[in-house]
Amino acid sequence: MKRVSIYLMAGQKTPELAAAAVAGGADLLEIGFPFSDPLADGPVIRLAGERALAEGMRTQACLECLAETRSRVDVPLIPMTYASLLEAYGYERFRDDAAVAGATSFIVADLPLEAAPELPRIQLVAPTTPTERIRLAAERTDGWLYLVSLTGTTGTRDTVSGQLAGLVERARAVTDVPLLAGFGIATAEQAAAAAELTDGVVVGSRAVEIAAREGVEGLERYVRSLRTAVDERAASPAS
Repeated sequence: MKRVSIYLMAGQKTPELAAAAVAGGADLLEIGFPFSDPLADGPVIRLAGERALAEGMRTQACLECLAETRSRVDVPLIPMTYASLLEAYGYERFRDDAAVAGATSFIVADLPLEAAPELPRIQLVAPTTPTERIRLAAERTDGWLYLVSLTGTTGTRDTVSGQLAGLVERARAVTDVPLLAGFGIATAEQAAAAAELTDGVVVGSRAVEIAAREGVEGLERYVRSLRTAVDERAASPAS
């Protein structure tokens, strides 16, 4: 089955939103730990991070949020953050404390694959990543490889990136680990199209927008629309 991963920013409402996302069909959840200078994130997630910081979501509070989320869902939970936060907190300390709180892996958007080998994490590759580098990332990734489908930051786009197919082809040539595509995937149709090329999709900015605007019920409906579209495309003879 194709995987659907939903990104949510850590916050007071996150555990309830996470439960709604899982009820809608999410297979795994990425929980953003906010950082003041998130270079990979577009305006929606930047704003969500600012809101989280304003309500006091520092590392310890995010870990408490993660633990509360774990008490409500049984899917993989993946903290997603930046290296500066881990430098300040301590890599091994963060790994251990997050694991106790329920993390199953980590994503550190700006951490080179050679750094912090003591921190098992999902590696990211992009259209600009050389093929040999993709191979190395796949060897060191924790479970699956995150395909950044475009050159740019997170955020909604009108269509699935035309760069994704070539990235998938190069990744498939050097690894058989599962490939999940993210960045620029917002609608059910886009999710289905991206999942047709990969083993699943990551949806962030639109999920964060809907969670903020429509709450738990709106998020559950939205995730269910993604789940349905991905499953129907996977089941169609053309796939």
